[in-house]
Amino acid sequence: MTELSRFAEMTWPEVEELSRQGFVAILPVGSTEAHGPHLPLCTDVLIADGMASRAVDLLAKKGLRAVVLPPVTYTVTDCAAEFPGTVTTSAESLRVLLRDLGASLATQGARCLVLANGHLEPDHRQVLKQATDGSAKRNLPVVFPDYVRRRFASRLGEEFLSGACHAGEYETSMVLAVRPDLVREELRAALPENPISLGQALSEGKNTFLAAGGPQAYFGAPAQASAEAGERYLQELATILVEEVDAAIG
Repeated sequence: MTELSRFAEMTWPEVEELSRQGFVAILPVGSTEAHGPHLPLCTDVLIADGMASRAVDLLAKKGLRAVVLPPVTYTVTDCAAEFPGTVTTSAESLRVLLRDLGASLATQGARCLVLANGHLEPDHRQVLKQATDGSAKRNLPVVFPDYVRRRFASRLGEEFLSGACHAGEYETSMVLAVRPDLVREELRAALPENPISLGQALSEGKNTFLAAGGPQAYFGAPAQASAEAGERYLQELATILVEEVDAAIG
């Protein structure tokens, strides 16, 4: 990632200069929740930050300055609530936070607020979608590529497209790419595939991992994960972010 691209690591005079230039603010959004016996609770945050940092580099090649904001680490995580370590909030808490962040960033020269989302729970995604509604009236466009939409999902591999992708090959690969030290490798390699589509189960009204058929809080094939695949997924996610920024601010 390019120099001085972590917003919280900058000084106020550096931010003052950044404000004069105008910048793209990228907010990694994740959760603190169970991701199988082999991945850390911060998996979604790691994925969100990974795509955000790669998007900064891609935007720089287009002549756009971007910074990565400190991540959102708590949100609606009701699906995993039965597992220890999962910390959930209300949808309203997230809604207010995004509204207030947008209002503050709009006064500091941000050209748009980009939500780099790593958490796919439907109620959470709905709040992010609502954050884009009316954002133009607040003089700060909010960009949210919802990767679950088919036109994006088709670019993210077979497992993601199947919906059996919570702590499976897809997410495990990305954690291997960014923080391999946090993957419990012996456990990962021994886990059998769970082919149940979490996405389909949720659409059928099965609102928890246990009800959906994930007794260890994972869906998919973590044993098939690799760091190389994870880097491809992260680059694709970052590319989609940049495409949506281009569409929002030209």
